[in-house]
Amino acid sequence: MKLIYTFFVVLSCFSGWSQQILPISERAKVIDEILAERFNVLLPQLMDATDIDMWVLISREYNEDPVLRTMLPATWLNARRRTILVFFRDRNKNTIEKLAVARYDVGENISSSWDKEKEPNQWNRLLEIIEERSPNKIGLNFSKDHNIADGLDKTDYDEFMTSLPKQYKSKVVSAERLAVRWIETRTKREMIIYNQLVSITHNIINEAFSENVITPGITTTTEVEWWMRQKVTDLGLKTWFHPTVDVQRSNNELVDHLYSFSGRPDDMVIMPGDLLHCDFGITYLRLNTDCQELAYVLKPEETEAPDFLINALKDGNRVQDYLTKNMIKGRTGNEILSIALDEAKANGLKPAIYTHPLGSYGHSAGTTIGMWDSQGGVMKDDGENYPLNPNTVYAIELNTTVNIPEWNREIRIMLEEAGFFGENGFRYVNGRQTKLLLLPRVQDYQGN
Repeated sequence: MKLIYTFFVVLSCFSGWSQQILPISERAKVIDEILAERFNVLLPQLMDATDIDMWVLISREYNEDPVLRTMLPATWLNARRRTILVFFRDRNKNTIEKLAVARYDVGENISSSWDKEKEPNQWNRLLEIIEERSPNKIGLNFSKDHNIADGLDKTDYDEFMTSLPKQYKSKVVSAERLAVRWIETRTKREMIIYNQLVSITHNIINEAFSENVITPGITTTTEVEWWMRQKVTDLGLKTWFHPTVDVQRSNNELVDHLYSFSGRPDDMVIMPGDLLHCDFGITYLRLNTDCQELAYVLKPEETEAPDFLINALKDGNRVQDYLTKNMIKGRTGNEILSIALDEAKANGLKPAIYTHPLGSYGHSAGTTIGMWDSQGGVMKDDGENYPLNPNTVYAIELNTTVNIPEWNREIRIMLEEAGFFGENGFRYVNGRQTKLLLLPRVQDYQGN
């Protein structure tokens, strides 16, 4: 009798409830189910929308095309040898073929179409597949404007074009739009899962910015960063970047924006009266989160944050509102950026917006709405002309500078939350921060 043991990790949240995290074997099942839906339902729609009837992806082991990497089954951690995937869309028959010019099937979704004993040359077999189907367009992953859609290396491109007969060379086009749409578009099931990812992210931040982790006067910012990293590892998850924690306080001047990402001092001791800020994200079920939140360290005589910090956070929320209400289908990132900044400034705010696509990658492909060092708009090779499409996720990342007379300085309210843009407009995936986290949590010791 074979015994099957099922287990899961429970995330014990500071707020008192828990979240289930699947074991690796169960994650693999979910990943492959989602892949099947994406291949069979989503991909035909995207190929029709981008007018490409054959998509050829070529990668070699340990040098994977970023798009191909998202198509590998859960048990494939890398491509094998040279892996060539071919997707052929026949609109007349309403079919989608998923073929691998490889020695074996690529999971259960993509069938091997190469018998090396019959045709020893892999490129010749690829050519046979092309000739048998006679596509109108052959999409390859090369792109000047989107790095994630530029995964075909020069060697494979040169070998492919050398093997391709002259009559097919004119059919080769960039699959840039198709590649970006594949990376950016989320299915309904993925969005259900995304809510859990962001919830887990919020819960880890909630615990990190609590007395469970921080003892004012002793704990340093670096220690909190490593606690967050360790917490993710202990839960069997991954983080796609190292967490950061920084401090703003009354006796320090506001430094430039780069300070939050690089150059800030290590091991700053966290003190009462500090405004804490973190930047943190996790990877789970091939999706990514990216979140920035704020906490205030109460002084001994305080039971809530000062009004001037509460109001500063409200200003940050207002900038979010100016951005998200201007996220309209078909607008480019530069158009959204310009309108949102103008409206926020006209209403007395000092904003900066640098929102990026989020999903299969942390800094993913899609509509870029500003960069922290490009507030006049991003250049073409950063995706300037790419329109906002539905069923996409973004890290709503921005800040506003607020003058604090009580501290005789300016502070920067930096916020970042996952947001979904769908056919019915914008919504936050799992809410947003509208109240400062307090440390320590205020307890009622009067028996109530």
